[in-house]
Amino acid sequence: MSAFTFEAFCASARMQGFDEIVERRWKPDTALDTHTHAFSVKALVVQGEMWLRVGDETRHLLAGDTFALAREVPHAERYGKDGATYWAARRN
Repeated sequence: MSAFTFEAFCASARMQGFDEIVERRWKPDTALDTHTHAFSVKALVVQGEMWLRVGDETRHLLAGDTFALAREVPHAERYGKDGATYWAARRN
């Protein structure tokens, strides 16, 4: 995975029609209650671990895992003891 760079992620995301790409870094043990976003997202976890809850399903995500959410989908997030970083491509 080390050969895959943020620049390569950005280029791939833009080719797929995403218009905003960001790196999100979360502090250890951060938890976000259920919320929505006004954009769809496709993301790649690059460091740490997180739990993503959508409805009754919770996914445990580690570096190398991906996730996607449509616009306005209610979800909650929790980050591990070492925090987490992911690259997120957003379609506004």
